[in-house]
Order: sequence, then structure tokens, then C-alpha cells
Amino acid sequence: MSSAPPVVETRAARRTVARPGTILLLIVTAYLMVGVDATVVNVALPDIQRALDFSPTGLSWVLNAYTLAFGGLLLLGGRAGDLLGRRSTLTCGVLVFAAASLCGGLATDGALLLAARAVQGVGAALIAPSTLALITTHFPEGPGRHRALAVYSSMAGIGASIGLVLGGALTDLASWRWALLINVPIGAALALALPRVVGETPRHSGRFDLAGAVSGTAGMSFLVYAFIRVSDSGWSDTRALTCFFSSAALLAGFLCVETRARQPIAPLTLFRDRNRVGAYAGILLLPAGNFGAFYFLTLYVQQVLGYSPLKAGFAFLPLTAGAFAAVRVVPRLLARFGTKPVLVTGSLLLIASGAWLSRLDLGDSYATGLLGPMILLGVGVGLSFLPLNATILAGVAPREAGAASGLLQTFQWLGGTLGLAVLVTVYGTATRGAHGSADAVLVHGAGRAFEVGALIAVAALVVITAVLRGAPRTGRGAVSISGSAAEREQP
Repeated sequence: MSSAPPVVETRAARRTVARPGTILLLIVTAYLMVGVDATVVNVALPDIQRALDFSPTGLSWVLNAYTLAFGGLLLLGGRAGDLLGRRSTLTCGVLVFAAASLCGGLATDGALLLAARAVQGVGAALIAPSTLALITTHFPEGPGRHRALAVYSSMAGIGASIGLVLGGALTDLASWRWALLINVPIGAALALALPRVVGETPRHSGRFDLAGAVSGTAGMSFLVYAFIRVSDSGWSDTRALTCFFSSAALLAGFLCVETRARQPIAPLTLFRDRNRVGAYAGILLLPAGNFGAFYFLTLYVQQVLGYSPLKAGFAFLPLTAGAFAAVRVVPRLLARFGTKPVLVTGSLLLIASGAWLSRLDLGDSYATGLLGPMILLGVGVGLSFLPLNATILAGVAPREAGAASGLLQTFQWLGGTLGLAVLVTVYGTATRGAHGSADAVLVHGAGRAFEVGALIAVAALVVITAVLRGAPRTGRGAVSISGSAAEREQP
């Protein structure tokens, strides 16, 4: 291999390293759009239903269309960045996302809105892996990258909270349409700024793993759809079971293809490192146990406490504040104590939050029932996601950074989808045949769901404790912006 690609990467890094704060701001803003739009329309759903005449079942697809396209295409988006250049892929994703947001905000019927939400998911699948991979390119492994990952990781946990606040404010003060239209000026500004500020990464030549892309994307899409069906129709639903079977067959075929592909879309060599395997398991289980809390907390504050969309959004600010506070100290904690103690502490806080929420009572106020566990949830997220991200990305060769990031995002979002499906099923089972007022039934079912969420977080803690060994490895092979590090990626 010639030395041209490392020179390109080094020059890009040298051109942009003088303004790392600006680079990080653009990267985090792009990723925040992805996380925010997972929940920004939640509190606006009643208004959307009235405006576009959705049925109750059809309304759920306003959320599910986005999740399905996003979760199914993440691996493809990650590999596209490796082959086509991560900045170019990110910019393309931002433009697709902004255009789809414009169409969704102007939609005059339900079908157009659902199509726009699905295309938003396509844009998000291009954005998310590229943002994380660009951090590995522009920030050398060590304290600088830890600080950047701390900010980035907090977005993974609080993006949903910010989406609820923003969605509530826009719905109350303007219209539900602005929950989508707000992405248009932000996306346009990002698309203009990214080529001017962020350095491009080399475009690696070679054959695109078409068989892996098709089998992996189809398998992930079937899996996400199956979990969505389960949350709507239960575990006995024939279509859901068929999709689970199809997903298993496709993903088995995907693994066979990846073992033989010269340039696999998801290099299985990433799973040779024990720490990385444990971190991937953690990034799957922790969202599964805790992201579903947003769904039930939103129902509780609006239906039981009677909050307006705006007030419901602001009710999540303590969670956001807790995550930001934790993020500020995580790099120093990692430097002093290492990865594993910080990650264990974060997991324990997430378990405590779920256990506390499971004791919600119909007579609890916001201050007595929600404030404390929300703060614990935010701090736990802030302490957990940075160590997991850092462990997964440690020592990844530059040419595989996009694939590693795509797998990370895939596990994280599939974990959240799986967890929500499980918790909604638990809620439905607990409330089936329950007596009492609607509020009492909601509190009872949500309490059981929070219990199961805490148990999933316990499973994550067990895996983390048993599998992870110390801090992420550094040194030779680590992703760096230096020329010598770039050269080490050559076979």
C-alpha cells in the first residue's frame, strides 16, 4: 500500500487540530440531532394524531418508522464511512436528515409523515457511526479523547431527555410540526460548516461487502421490526415470531459471509479483544434496562401528574443536569481509578434508579417520587457510557473505526429497542385484568416494568464485572492523528 492515505489523514488532522473545540461541537451537534429525534415527537403524539387522523396503532409508527430504518442500516452506515470518507458520509447523512425533516414537518397526511420519518432514520444511520469514528480520527487516544468522548457519550444518554424538553416546548409554544422543522436550519448550518472545519479521512479502496451489507441490514431490520411487533401485539404474535426466525437465519448467514469476506462490513476481528466484547455486551444491556424508563416516565408525568407537554419536557431537566455533571468529572475519574471502577459505579446508580422508580405510588408527587431517581439515572448514564465507548474504540485501527462505531451504535440502539419491547410486554402482562382507576393501573404496570429494567441493569453489571479487565488498552495500534499512527494501519 502506498503512503498517500496516511499523508491525507495527517494533513487533515493538522489542518483541524488547532480548533478541536469547534470540531467537537459540530460532531456532537450532528449526533444530538439523532438522539433528540428518537423522542422529540413523543409528547406531540396526541397533537399529531388529531392533525393527521392517525389510528392508535398507526400512531405508534411515527416512532417505529424512525427506529426501524435507523437500527437496520447502522452497520451499512458505518462501513460507508470507512470506504467513502467519514466526513463526506456524515455530511450526506445530515442533508438527508434535514430534507426528510422538512418533508415530515410539511406532511399533509399520515403516509407522508411515516415515509419522512423512515428517511430520517436512513440519514441517522449515516450520521451516528461517522460522528464517533471522526472523534477517533481527530482526537488522539488519551486524556484528550476521553474528554471528547465524555461530551459525546453524554449525548447518547441525554439526547432522549433533550428531545422531550424540546418537543414539549415547540408543541406548546408553536406546533408539533416544529419538532421536525427545527432540524432544517441546524442541518443546513452543519452541512456548510463540516467541510470547512472537519478533516476528511482517506477513502479506502476495495470491494464493497455487498452480501454482508444485504444480509446484515435485512437481519437487523427484521429483528427491530420483530421487537416493535412484540411491543404492540405480545410474544405470541405470528408475524413477530416469523420475523425473529427470519432475522436469526439472515444474521447466521451474515456471520458466514463475514468470516470469508476480504473487506467485511463488520470485521469479526473486533471481537478478539475480551474487554471490547464485554463493553459491547454492556452497551447492549444498559440501554435495554434504562432507555424504556423515558417511555413510562413520560406517561406518568402527563397522565398521572397532569403535566402539559411543555411542563413534562422540563420535568426531565434533572436527568439532563445529572448526566452533564457526571460527564465533567468522568475523564479525571478514569485517569485516577481506571475504567472498571467508574463503570461499575455508574451501573450501580442505574440499578438504584430503577429500583427506586419501581416503588412509585399513586400519591407520590414529582419531588417525592421522581426527582431523586431521575438524578441517579442521569449520573449513572454519565458515568457508564464514556467508559464503554472508550473500551470499544481503544486500539481500533483507523480503517476499522467506522465499522467499530457502527457496531457500537447498533448494539446501543438495538438494546434500547429490545428493552422497550420487553418492558412494554411486562407492563401489559401486569395490567391485564387489573382493577382500579386508569392512573392506578398505569402506576402498577410501570412499577413492574421498572423492576425488570433494574434486573437487566444487574445483568449488565454481572457481565461487566466478570468480563472486563482493567482499563482499555492503549499504545501500539491505537487510533491517533499522528502520521506514525496512521502508518500502523497498513497491513
